Amino acid sequence: MDRVEELYAFRRRRQVLIPIALALGLVLTVAWAIQMGPVAIGLGKVLRISLRRLWPGIPRAWPLSHEIIVVDVRWPRVLLEVLIGAALATSGCTMQGLFRNPLASPYTLGIASGAAFGAALSIVLELPFYALPALAFLFSLLTLSIVYRIASAGGGVPMETLLLAGLAVGSFFSALVSFMLYIAGEKLSGIVFWLMGGLWASDWDRVLIASPLILLGTGGILLFSRDLDLMLLGDEQAQSLGVDTERVKKVLLILSSLTTAAAVCVSGVIGFIGLIVPHLMRILVGPGHRLLLPASWLVGAILLVCTDTLARAIIQPTEIPVGVITALLGVPFFVYLLRRRKRVLEW
Repeated sequence: MDRVEELYAFRRRRQVLIPIALALGLVLTVAWAIQMGPVAIGLGKVLRISLRRLWPGIPRAWPLSHEIIVVDVRWPRVLLEVLIGAALATSGCTMQGLFRNPLASPYTLGIASGAAFGAALSIVLELPFYALPALAFLFSLLTLSIVYRIASAGGGVPMETLLLAGLAVGSFFSALVSFMLYIAGEKLSGIVFWLMGGLWASDWDRVLIASPLILLGTGGILLFSRDLDLMLLGDEQAQSLGVDTERVKKVLLILSSLTTAAAVCVSGVIGFIGLIVPHLMRILVGPGHRLLLPASWLVGAILLVCTDTLARAIIQPTEIPVGVITALLGVPFFVYLLRRRKRVLEW
């Protein structure tokens, strides 16, 4: 009995200490990233500049240009990195749990393709700047609605049918994006840069657009961690344990899709964050979603802050789209997963 109590106490401590350690790591990562850039600004000055925006009575002892760089350029970008990385990692973890498939990602249902078409349409039609995230978000929701309607059968949503519907609808919107690229003309570069994924257009407006949806979406997903654990046993066993599996599927699909759409509409398509992070966290903290989901949230944020800072630093003063960096990191990991799955399933 003492041994059982010790194991239980260790597990409880682990559930508290790991999120605290990761949260501290995120704070340190943000503090490091906010200093990085063509203009060197120390952490102490960054803190004083940030505090001056909250309390204007603090005297300015730095150039006005430094204040503009910190407040209007670096802070919005770093906050978006945190939000988008957390959104993609949490949505990827949710999708892998729902589909019980380690290769599922936030873009499994074709949401990225729908958002890409909305963004490409906005660029080709030369609509105002605020129309791009709006159309990307709306077409993401349209994609989800179409996929869900196709997959619905008899009041339920078979996950295999949902996956196939997502592939089909995603392919359709990918074809429309290809058509947009064909007719884009001089606007081709704008579409290509958006498809690569990047945060060079970060500002406070985009933070205000993305933050409520991402925070509410990921917070809602965390409330269903126990249900996700039980659904890993299979729908029938989860129902016998009191889980309304169809309702949970609907709610989690909507929450993860809205979260992904909010991230994609302000940053473009950033791949592999939602695939890599849940796997790494599953190795480190185990399969229990009560710890896995918050750990994925924090590590997704840390990873995107690091990769985007690297993208800014490699060839200053220009930058590489962060989607290129995440793909370079993610493709080898994806190949590793495929080879490991091949060995396990012997195919």
